[in-house]
Amino acid sequence: MLLPDNIHPENSIYYNGALVLQILQKKNGLDIVNLYQEVKQLKMLTFSVFILCLDWLYIANIAEVKDGRIELCS
Repeated sequence: MLLPDNIHPENSIYYNGALVLQILQKKNGLDIVNLYQEVKQLKMLTFSVFILCLDWLYIANIAEVKDGRIELCS
């Protein structure tokens, strides 16, 4: 589901991860619940897809957890 060939791109982890990244660029340092609420204002995501997006951002060394908050890597 990272790069799907049989579903709409809006349902991919890359696309939804970009939405999470967009929020983090505006409001860096949100806790996981507040970040999820912010993302849901842009697009209805299930919590499991949201977590997959965070996993992808972490693996790509784009986001990290510091003191219980999701932040962009410096």
